[in-house]
Amino acid sequence: MKKEILLMMVLVILSIISLFIGVKHISPGDLLHLTSDQRDILLISRLPRLISLLIAGISMSICGLIMQQLSQNKFVSPTTAGTMDSARLGILVSLLLFSSAGMMVKMVIAAVFALAGTFLFMKLLDSIQFKDAIFIPLVGLMFGNIISSITTFFAYKHDLIQSISAWLQGDFSMVMAGRYEMIYISVPLMILAYFYADKFTLAGMGEDFAGSLGLKYRLTVNIGLVIVALSTAAVLLTVGTIPFLGLIVPNIVSIFNGDNLKKNLFPTALLGAVFLLICDILGRVIIFPYEIPIGLTVGVIGSGIFLYLLIRGRAYAQ
Repeated sequence: MKKEILLMMVLVILSIISLFIGVKHISPGDLLHLTSDQRDILLISRLPRLISLLIAGISMSICGLIMQQLSQNKFVSPTTAGTMDSARLGILVSLLLFSSAGMMVKMVIAAVFALAGTFLFMKLLDSIQFKDAIFIPLVGLMFGNIISSITTFFAYKHDLIQSISAWLQGDFSMVMAGRYEMIYISVPLMILAYFYADKFTLAGMGEDFAGSLGLKYRLTVNIGLVIVALSTAAVLLTVGTIPFLGLIVPNIVSIFNGDNLKKNLFPTALLGAVFLLICDILGRVIIFPYEIPIGLTVGVIGSGIFLYLLIRGRAYAQ
């Protein structure tokens, strides 16, 4: 409980810092007598950015936690299971077939492709006999790269490389009022994940064990994958790809809290939001007044943590 309170305090502090970082100087004291320009910057740009950071950090971390539980592998996440790559393929299809459609149509198509890709990856897991902790995510990365290659090929063929590239790297700099609200779809999905948390925990123990306790295994797994696919599509369409987040955050939490999914949901959500805020603040101040995309900062820091988790896992396995 103390860890959760500490994380909440850090989250509040980082959220306040995030609101007051930008080219246009706004200090906490200015809140008492905001000019019209300062009010517009806060309401149109910085507050939507903060909200999208919090929701993206929470939803992607919980999606990773769900996938790791259902696949029984600590190194599976939307970025190592082909979910993100499949969603981008769905975006390409929506650009080719429904170019004039709204963002909601694009999200539905991206979610369908993300769900299909995740289902296919889970089927691949069922057919693999050698289920080493490292081998499974490598299969997922190869599977994702194949889908990504297909996406790039057709995007190049139809002159859509630049359009698709917008979703290749996460970036919060373009988030503003009227262009980020789709990410709110993740909120009820995370609430649904909380109510199904105990069932996801049982499903992670295997089909035979879960079935012996009366759990509808396939239905539970499908619900979990739908939550992951819809949340991933919403984040991808709003801010782009955020690597490693759903991979490292659940692993860090499980090191301290064990593997009970419901017990880990709240600290995973908090740590995911804190980690993303830290990366975003670093990206905004390192080369101020310019900005490093969040995908780059999360990728650099996340890859280092991922390597540490791999080495740590190997050391404890010996």
